[in-house]
Amino acid sequence: MKQDPEPYHRGSLAVQSRVGVRDQAAHVGRSIGQGIKPVAAAFLGLQPMLVLGAADAAGRAWASLLTGAPGFVRATGAHSVSVAGGVHQSDPLAGALAAGPLPVGTIALDPRTRRRMRMGGTVRPSARGLAIEAERVFANCPKYLQKRELYAPDGGDDRTGAVRRGGRLTPGQEEFVRAADTFFIATGTPEGVDASHRGGNPGFVQVTSPTTLSWQDYPGNAMFLTLGNLETDPRAGLLFLDWSSGTTLQLTGTARTDYSGSGRTVRFTVEQFVETEGASPLRWSAPEYSPANPPLEQGV
Repeated sequence: MKQDPEPYHRGSLAVQSRVGVRDQAAHVGRSIGQGIKPVAAAFLGLQPMLVLGAADAAGRAWASLLTGAPGFVRATGAHSVSVAGGVHQSDPLAGALAAGPLPVGTIALDPRTRRRMRMGGTVRPSARGLAIEAERVFANCPKYLQKRELYAPDGGDDRTGAVRRGGRLTPGQEEFVRAADTFFIATGTPEGVDASHRGGNPGFVQVTSPTTLSWQDYPGNAMFLTLGNLETDPRAGLLFLDWSSGTTLQLTGTARTDYSGSGRTVRFTVEQFVETEGASPLRWSAPEYSPANPPLEQGV
């Protein structure tokens, strides 16, 4: 991943111009730093999970979940992060991460405090698990982030649940997606990889067929890093998590943004899925929905 001298590449700038937020984005872009500040390092050290976005050996984008006891992610310097362990051997990114180095985007999201931190850089295998060289580090506001309490891990961290793979969502997976109030999305360009979060009331992600999803792009921080990446490269990876059971549903495919009508709608085409039962040992409470969540709109 090469460091762009400006906070945004041409894709993000194009979306900002289209929406009319270039000045606001320029102001917010000053928050994108090239180092890990002490407050960010302290936040990372408290987290029991980290979402990582990258591309597999075939160039498909995926978002993967890593978990561990607090301290499994720790800053070891102003530009370096150590992650204990890694993804399970059945994860679609396992081979690419083992081969490294690899452009990567991460997001540490804490439902307990409605705080989140994004980081982009390069990941490579290490004696401890994974080592990340951080190039872009910034926090986001708590908008659309549901609050949850963390229960004690259930059943250890052996992650031996069944793994299912395919190219079309099953009826059960369709219901899983429709019930989601949160998902993670990984996108990338030659300028780097980004992992981000999307949230809303259940039903904000619509399933229009076994291979197509859509969601409204709610107003955010005006950076348009995700939509900007999609302007340049449509490949994307989605991660849905069952917060009560630890089951994950990872999707890879392509996404495009529809600007017709009064808002923006992202339409995602599924190419492959990986569903893993009990992928996470963490168990979370029912959500307290974000007061920023808009009411659902039909027909998107």
